[in-house]
Amino acid sequence: MHYGGTVYILTNRHRSTLYVGVTADLAVRLQQHRDKQFPDSFTARYNLDELVYYENFSRIEEAISREKQLKAGSRTKKEALIDAFNPEWKDLSEEVLAW
Repeated sequence: MHYGGTVYILTNRHRSTLYVGVTADLAVRLQQHRDKQFPDSFTARYNLDELVYYENFSRIEEAISREKQLKAGSRTKKEALIDAFNPEWKDLSEEVLAW
């Protein structure tokens, strides 16, 4: 299942850090994060490999706009968004990788 773009939020097992990203292929991008394909990246340094939120868009431009909006928001707003989408903050990676 492919969409024009997906905005996603990753965290680590301690939920101490949140990362907002955008991609045209979430399954591929998640695998890159999990494999630490870019070892010097922010996500690799902070072990951000648990997907707790994602939002699909028909156009990548819409996804990029939403990413900017989320990045500009506070951590509290991001947490509220995650709580509404995924109240248990369970890792949704396996669900997405099965697409």
